[in-house]
Amino acid sequence: MKKDAKFAVLGGGSWATAIVKMLTENQERVGWYMRNSDAIGYIKIQKHNPNYLTSVEFKTEQLLLTNDINDAVNNADILIFAIPSAFLVSELEKLNESIKDKIIFSAIKGIVPESGLIVGEHFHEVYNIPFDHIGVITGPCHAEEVAMERLSYLTIACADKQKAEYVAKNLSGNYIKTNISKDIIGTEYAAMLKNIYAIAAGIAHGLGYGDNFQSVLMSNAIREMKRYTKRIHNIDRNINKSAYLGDLLVTGYSIFSRNRMFGNMIGKGYTVKSAQMEMNMVAEGYYAAKSAYVIKEKFKKKVKTPIIDAVYQVLYENKNPKKVFLALTDKLD
Repeated sequence: MKKDAKFAVLGGGSWATAIVKMLTENQERVGWYMRNSDAIGYIKIQKHNPNYLTSVEFKTEQLLLTNDINDAVNNADILIFAIPSAFLVSELEKLNESIKDKIIFSAIKGIVPESGLIVGEHFHEVYNIPFDHIGVITGPCHAEEVAMERLSYLTIACADKQKAEYVAKNLSGNYIKTNISKDIIGTEYAAMLKNIYAIAAGIAHGLGYGDNFQSVLMSNAIREMKRYTKRIHNIDRNINKSAYLGDLLVTGYSIFSRNRMFGNMIGKGYTVKSAQMEMNMVAEGYYAAKSAYVIKEKFKKKVKTPIIDAVYQVLYENKNPKKVFLALTDKLD
């Protein structure tokens, strides 16, 4: 790959904003696609995103802002997708430019509903992009703490170590440390699953369960994640590393976790629709719960996933959260 490969970030939310912030500290120019033309106009004048991470101030001369996805793709070598998985296909349908020769990194923590695939697999299957041109950016890292420049860690996964190192170098900084991994499939599935477990933690909190139960829930969640990722892609991985356990813990416990917030509202009695309307951000775990459940139901040899099952029952079968979690308590150890 080129030593001076150019970046474009696709997405206008908090995580996209945080990634652009990190890149502008290492790159002279960064492409940034967002569909909201009003937000683009605001950034050009006020120098910050009006809707997300408003404290982050940009040097606008570093930004190649556009609401045309084709412009962003045409002017970059490396595309970092930070679009919610539920909207990825509709955004990609706008493409006229080819992405076959682009390097694709996913910062999306979810499954593409239309294909039932994690984002990396979707690009490989639908766009014939080789896996060594596909990478994943995972935490543990909340966009809000990046905005405050609090020390954070990222895991950059790619089969091609050189590409992973290049992306890691351009995201690194005084408050960002990076790790490299070859486990593209495992890290991406873990990033998707942890959102489901965060919803479970939120539901439990909303129902009045305390810290003692939450610790048991998270302990069971990491073991459930291990079983699930092993069935999906059985390689030698240390599930206790930051990309898996660390990301799970920060998403399950943090006040910044939108998935925990969503679950908390459900536990307090909100309907799914009313909770979604109340939130200003997408809770990826809502879509992930259905996809993860459907995928594991197709496993030839069943894997034990009581937490995923419980969240699915509450969100998609309209079962009473109190009764579902009372039953779940007898399935944990």
